[in-house]
Amino acid sequence: MISVENLSIAFGSGPDKLLAVDDISFHLLKGQSLGLVGESGSGKSVTALAIMRLLPPQAILETGKILFNGKDLLRSDSKLVAGLRGNRIAMIFQEPMTALNPVKRCGAQVAETIARHRKSGSKAIRQQVIELFRKVKLPRPEAIFKTYPHQISGGQKQRVMIAMAIANKPDLLIADEPTTALDVTVQKEILDLLNDLKAEYGMSLLFISHDLGVVARVADEVAVMYKGKIVEQGKVKQIFSHPEHPYTKGLMACRPPLGVRLKRLPTIDEFLEGNGKYTQKEQLVNTSERKQHQQEIFLREPILSVDNLLTKYPLKKNLLGKPTQYLHAVDHVSFQVFPGETLGLVGESGCGKTTLGRSILRLIEPDCGTIFFDQKDLLALGQKSMKKERQHLNIVFQDPYSSLNPRMSVGQALMEPLQVFGLHRNNRKAKVLELLEKVGLKAEHFYRYPHEFSGGQRQRIVIARALTLQPKFIICDEAVSALDVSVQARVLNLLNELKEEFGFTYIFISHDLAVVRFMSDRIMVMKDGKIIESGDADEIYLHPQNEYTRQLLAANIAYSVDGRF
Repeated sequence: MISVENLSIAFGSGPDKLLAVDDISFHLLKGQSLGLVGESGSGKSVTALAIMRLLPPQAILETGKILFNGKDLLRSDSKLVAGLRGNRIAMIFQEPMTALNPVKRCGAQVAETIARHRKSGSKAIRQQVIELFRKVKLPRPEAIFKTYPHQISGGQKQRVMIAMAIANKPDLLIADEPTTALDVTVQKEILDLLNDLKAEYGMSLLFISHDLGVVARVADEVAVMYKGKIVEQGKVKQIFSHPEHPYTKGLMACRPPLGVRLKRLPTIDEFLEGNGKYTQKEQLVNTSERKQHQQEIFLREPILSVDNLLTKYPLKKNLLGKPTQYLHAVDHVSFQVFPGETLGLVGESGCGKTTLGRSILRLIEPDCGTIFFDQKDLLALGQKSMKKERQHLNIVFQDPYSSLNPRMSVGQALMEPLQVFGLHRNNRKAKVLELLEKVGLKAEHFYRYPHEFSGGQRQRIVIARALTLQPKFIICDEAVSALDVSVQARVLNLLNELKEEFGFTYIFISHDLAVVRFMSDRIMVMKDGKIIESGDADEIYLHPQNEYTRQLLAANIAYSVDGRF
């Protein structure tokens, strides 16, 4: 079906030349699935874009061929390639919100793909699109045909992208990180859908991901990429059961394990530099020490007490503009957090996790309830008094890029909170340089801008900014969900180290139970705006009482390497 032979792609020239893809080769037969695994910057997406002939102008083809049914796509006429693209070769892009046109309705975008390659009337195409929406299990397909991308959820946008990709029944489907940052239950539905469509259409599937557990569920074979090279390749079971390359071993070890609790997670560097000398046994948490530590925490007065908190959004309004129907995003929630504790908050998108976190900080104003922080009722404070309290409360947002001002250098962004509160007037730069070093960045990063950093580095910058005022309490809202597993491991370790050093208290929000368990003393499970289960993190993980919690846990286990091999 497709054969990539000795492919090398570079960016730049001379001493600044970067070999993004370095002499790689792989083959994909009809009906076969190949998983292309590696971290950001390993060359996975560049390889996919080369197959689609969508490389940016600055990319330079050094060597190699990409044969599709015997024809070299890299040297074929552009009209021929345009006829194949979206027709016989299709791609699901990593970020559906940026891949979909925000000013065109979802149905029209899929219809355009069909009309480009098929001669059919508009009514017939419209019906085909609605049938495709049904096939990808979108609710209310006729209604979604008329909606814009911003009006539907992330999982639904991903399904629209899949419908667009399979619209012309392609021979080869390239899926580039199609489930990154999705809830595990939505992830499961998307992967099951891709497997079903592959079987129905007899497609070949090139599945790109940094998540080994996901690849284990969809691929027949796997190729592991590192710094532009394929360092290991073979059958999925063989590679994941008996990895040989230190990089593959590191990728597998970076995820929080299912069966044990660790003090810290290993990193890729420990496997590459130490040739895999990391031993999990040395990092196992002592159960009795953990219980003693928790007893000490729970003997203190709570630092945060939330009682009967309600935050609602209007769904419908009458002719006079008055709301007639509400969504209770946070539905009369009550809980406490103790000094030095990490409280995990887990649930699917739309369950109210983020709204709860922002309501606590009064970034969203709750409708009723009480929030006592450090013996002060936050909801009773005026604007000036609340501003003073913000020095002790902070948040790490899910998307670091959108939460940083692109026009401000990193140094300016980190000094801004100090200026607002009038702190460290004489040594602000020195304070910021100290913080950068603390989160694993360098002094020269002070003058750089957000776009000049990787996702993991930007997350470290956002963490540093949250630390500038040395707050007592930090909310981490999906702070690692979109990161590579090795970067995720480093950030999680960093958060725990900073907690020990500064005595922080965290609420750690995530849809990933394995990550939440690694980080948390206690876990709360949220669904439809309510807390449906809470307790000790290990107890919740090992002996869940609520059916919804069991479903979340089952999805985590099913899409992990541990759960398959």
